[in-house]
Amino acid sequence: MIAFPNAKINIGLNITSRRPDGYHNLETVFYPIKIYDALEIIKSDQVTFNASGLDIPGKITDNLCLKGYDLLKKDFDLPPVDIHLHKHIPIGAGLGGGSADAAFFIKLLNQYFNLGLSAEQMRGYARQLGADCAFFIESKPVYAFGKGDEFEPVSLDLSTYHLVLVMPPAHVSTAEAYRGVSPKPAEGPLQGHIGFPVKEWKYIIKNDFEESVFKNHPEIRGVKAALYDAGALYASMSGSGASVFGIFATRPDLSVLEKDNQVFYNI
Repeated sequence: MIAFPNAKINIGLNITSRRPDGYHNLETVFYPIKIYDALEIIKSDQVTFNASGLDIPGKITDNLCLKGYDLLKKDFDLPPVDIHLHKHIPIGAGLGGGSADAAFFIKLLNQYFNLGLSAEQMRGYARQLGADCAFFIESKPVYAFGKGDEFEPVSLDLSTYHLVLVMPPAHVSTAEAYRGVSPKPAEGPLQGHIGFPVKEWKYIIKNDFEESVFKNHPEIRGVKAALYDAGALYASMSGSGASVFGIFATRPDLSVLEKDNQVFYNI
């Protein structure tokens, strides 16, 4: 059985306070986009994990799919499976690719072995694997708050626009991004700002990570500036970076950016 985990972008990201548990409270809007990995499971004599496509850093045993299997194995008599992940979603990009893989893996196990889990139950398992994992159980636009794992529906449809994502040759670790921010109350209600015309977002919706990340990685700042120069109605770094997305009225010519960066059109 195969599934295609999708990426997401963050529209706005405010780091509002530090939590006693060491995490941060934040608010953002998660919006699903059309960049996909491919994930397959089949029954096997033992649990195995294989990957292709982009190189996945770290130990195989730390992969969230394997952690997800162990998590569900505690509650269900799961047979061993062979897992194959073809990685296409850029890594270290702020797109939630690893979290998406974990959430879709939970959904695959639920469907393949008829576990009978509801969406809310699957979100409960996903939350144990990462702050944004639960979003990918349904992959619908949401206003996210708390650690990024509490959600409220948001009415947002960007299908009439042309979304572009640019991935520069840079990697920003989540730890690096958080070291550069000082939590503070949001300047306005993000849920309300999302309702404004997209062309006004650049004045009222921001990503708190950009200031420090741009200082350490000026090439990412340059990508955002180039998207605005190309006519973007709104452009922003996604999550903790390094990817930058642009929202355009029509398909832009980004041939200059294509020389040094990976560019995804119509996401």
